[in-house]
Amino acid sequence: MLKLSFLLIAALSCAASATFANEEPSTKNQEQGTEPFRPEAGKFPSLEKAHSYRGELIFVDHANRRGSIRLQGSGMFFRNDPHPFAMLPYGIVRYHGAPADLRDIPLGTVMHVRAFLPPDPKTSAVPVLPIDSGKQDANHNRGAGIFPAENHVLLLEDEPSHCQREGLTWKLKEVEIKNKEGMIIATCEPKKGGDSKATEEKLTFDAATRVWRGRECLGIEELIAEGKWPAEGKKSLGGQAVQLGITWKPTPDGIFTRFHISDIWLDDASMQRTAKNQTETHKAFIRSRWMAAWIDNVEYGKFGRATVTATLFGGMDPSLYADFTKGSPALMNPVANTLKHTHGGYGPAHMASKGPILDVIKLPGEAPLGSSGIQIRFETDLIIEGIRPTRIVRVRPASWPQAQVPREEYLNDSLEERFPTPAIFPKY
Repeated sequence: MLKLSFLLIAALSCAASATFANEEPSTKNQEQGTEPFRPEAGKFPSLEKAHSYRGELIFVDHANRRGSIRLQGSGMFFRNDPHPFAMLPYGIVRYHGAPADLRDIPLGTVMHVRAFLPPDPKTSAVPVLPIDSGKQDANHNRGAGIFPAENHVLLLEDEPSHCQREGLTWKLKEVEIKNKEGMIIATCEPKKGGDSKATEEKLTFDAATRVWRGRECLGIEELIAEGKWPAEGKKSLGGQAVQLGITWKPTPDGIFTRFHISDIWLDDASMQRTAKNQTETHKAFIRSRWMAAWIDNVEYGKFGRATVTATLFGGMDPSLYADFTKGSPALMNPVANTLKHTHGGYGPAHMASKGPILDVIKLPGEAPLGSSGIQIRFETDLIIEGIRPTRIVRVRPASWPQAQVPREEYLNDSLEERFPTPAIFPKY
C-alpha cells in the first residue's frame, strides 16, 4: 500500500477522528454561494464552483505537484497546521502575473487558492478529508476553516496575479518608518472606480523589500533619498496605486495575522517586465517537460496504428501553443495525475508514441480555465497502453529540444514510486 510522505502527517492527525461518510455540505461553502464540487474525468470544472481560500505557501513537493499552505482563518495564524494541497492535472499556477511552476514560488509567499474535492479519492496525492472539515473548529486559538476538504487546486496565484485577474489594485495611504522598516496602511480596491468601503490593512516592510520602477529595482533607502518616503516618522502616500507582493513572517507585539510586503511595483512597466521574466522561465520549463493534455478520443487502426484527439491544457504562453502545427512531427507519452511520465525506463522519449499532427483545431466559445481551447489530432503507428480517453498525456512537438528529465520526475513504470518514502534515500 502506498505511503504518504512525512509532510502529510500533521494534516492526517487533524482528520483522524473524522469519517468519510456522506456529510452535509459545509456552511462556509453555502455562505460563498457554492457547494462542495467533485470534478469529473474528461470535463473541466467551472471556476465559479471552486472553494476559495488564502494562505502562506510553506512546503512544495514540485515533482508531485503538491505542497502545503498555512491557511488564513479566524484564529492565530502561526498556530495553523500545514494544509496539504495537490494541483489538478490541468491546474494553473500564476506567479508575478505570469505562468509558473510550483518550483518558481518562494516559500512564505501568500497565495490565493481556488480548489475542489479530490476527483478520485482513491488516487489522491494528499489526504482526503470529510466534506464538512472546512467548518470544524481547529481549537487551540486556531479557529475554523483552516483545513477545507477542497484541496485539489484549479488555480493557485500570488497577490499580483490575483489582483490583475480580478481587476484590483493596492492603494497606499500612509507609511510609518524607522531604521528603514515599518508599516504601511493600504487598501485593495477595484482599479476602476475605487471602493470607498474598502477595509484598511496594515502591512509590514523592511530593508529587504524590493521596489520596482520601470527597469529599476530600488531599495527603501533610495525612496528615502529621493524624498518619496521619510527617514523616520509618518507620511501620507495619497492613495498611490501599486501592486504588492505579499508574504508572512513572525510578527512581534502579539499580532498574528499581519502580512509582510516583499515587493512593490510602482508602475505598469515594472510589473510587465517582471511578468515577462517569469514567462520566459516557464516557457523554457515546458519545452523541456512537454505540454500536458488529456485524451478526448482514440480511433484504433490495424497493427498498432491509431489516431488520437487530445485537448491541450491551458495557462501557458501563446507561443508554446503556436509550436503545434499541422503536419509537424510530435511525441506523446502517458503521465500520472501528477504529470509524471509513466512509460519509459530512462525518460519520457523512451517509450513515447511518435507521429505527425494531422490537425490543430480551435474549439468554439470561451475555453474554461484549465483548457487551452485547442485540440490536436495526432497519428501514430505504435499506440501505447496509457493513451486512452480521459487519460493524461504530455506532448512534445519535434521542434522542442529532447531533454532528459531528472529521475524524480518520471515513474520508471512503477506506480509504487508515485509518493516517495524515506526508502528512496541510499544506504550508506
